[in-house]
Amino acid sequence: MRSKTVSESKVVMANVMMPQQANPAGNVHGGEIMKLMDTAVGTVAIRHARTNVVTARVDELKFIHPIFVGEVVTCYGELTYVGRTSMEILVTVTVEDLYKEDSTKTALTAFFTLVSLDVNGKPQEVPQLKITTEAERLAFEEGKQRYLEYKKQRK
Repeated sequence: MRSKTVSESKVVMANVMMPQQANPAGNVHGGEIMKLMDTAVGTVAIRHARTNVVTARVDELKFIHPIFVGEVVTCYGELTYVGRTSMEILVTVTVEDLYKEDSTKTALTAFFTLVSLDVNGKPQEVPQLKITTEAERLAFEEGKQRYLEYKKQRK
């Protein structure tokens, strides 16, 4: 199993927010955004592992900027850390009002942990992450620390 680079599995997914995704005031439901995020990170994980995956953990979500009907939401997903069977993925969500110049803002970010599964639904090893930049190395080390902390909390 060869190691893979961060760029091999990165994704960018964009969606225009529609009225059925919002409350009567036009604010998009947080659950709608979480679903988009989960789809983006799932795609990253499947690209990396080439297996079925499940979401095992989602870090705290803090909505920094509201999202309204008609705005474009873009999810940027990339691997930060890879363990034996799990993968940590950073997802950054931006929101853009298409009718205004320079309106793109970060709406929220979060780390998701996904686990690779074999055909029997058991955790399966994933390719190691090939680090190619200093930023990736830093993100990997920070992800490793989060992984070790989560592991300690589970015991």
